Formats: sequence, structure tokens, C-alpha cells
Amino acid sequence: MATPNPEKAFPVSWDQFHRDARALAWRISSAGPFRAIVCITRGGLVPAAIVTRELGIRMIETVCIASYHDYQSQGQLKVIKEVAPHLLTDGGEGILVVDDLVDTGKTAKVVREMLPKAHFATVYAKPQGRPMVDTYVTEVSQDTWIYFPWDMGYTFQPPIRDAG
Repeated sequence: MATPNPEKAFPVSWDQFHRDARALAWRISSAGPFRAIVCITRGGLVPAAIVTRELGIRMIETVCIASYHDYQSQGQLKVIKEVAPHLLTDGGEGILVVDDLVDTGKTAKVVREMLPKAHFATVYAKPQGRPMVDTYVTEVSQDTWIYFPWDMGYTFQPPIRDAG
């Protein structure tokens, strides 16, 4: 993935993201029941909170995979925390995996190998990664850069730890 293209920017407000995450919950509601949700951190945390509320899922787990190291380009994938072993039984059947975006599909592929029978859902999807997910709400072009509300102020806001 290249650096963000300002001409293909897709800024998403909190209101828009909340509506889109609720739409995702509605789309996957008939695919359950789900015994647990696994959110891919960090981007999957916010949509997972909304989806778990809407679907009444109480068992929430994370899988921590670092892929965007500089907020601009996708780097080497690193699994920081794996899924709890008791959720890996039956290949992940009855598990809902949630993320904010599937881009190249590399992260989803790693998690799909851990949970091959899980239902994968993302709020947004790009064409290259779309085959890796079962359900998504909005497709954007591969060269579009999505600016999520947690990354934005009036201008891009670097994480506090990176501020000088």
C-alpha cells in the first residue's frame, strides 16, 4: 500500500461510522447466533463494541495484529496477541470476526487461518481484500485512504505517544 492519496480521501465522521457499524450488525444478524466476537485490534474495537451491543453478544475477544506501523503504509504483519485457545475449537464455528476495514486482505488472511469457519465482517472493504470477508457495508476503491474518526481532528492527529 502506498502513502495516502489526498485526492482519494474518504473521511468518516463518528456519526457516519456509527450508522455504518449498525448497518453491519443488521446485515450479519441472520448469520448467527454467534457464541463470541473476535475483534481485530485496533481498528476492530469500535465496530465490535457497536455490533456486540446490537446483537447481544457478551463474549468479546481480541486478536492483536500490527500492520500499519506509520499510519501511511502497510508493513510486515506481526501477531502481538492470539485468540484465546477455547475459541479456536471447531475451527472458529460460531465466532464473528470484526474489523473496521479489509484492505489488502493480509490481516484477514492471518486471522482466517486461525479461525477458518468464523464469519468475517468489516465495515469497509477494498477490492483486493473483499474476497477475505463474508459481510461488509461499503466498498471503496483500492487507492482510497479512509480517515477514521479516531484518527482525525481538524487535521490528522498523531497518537499522543508520537507527539514531540
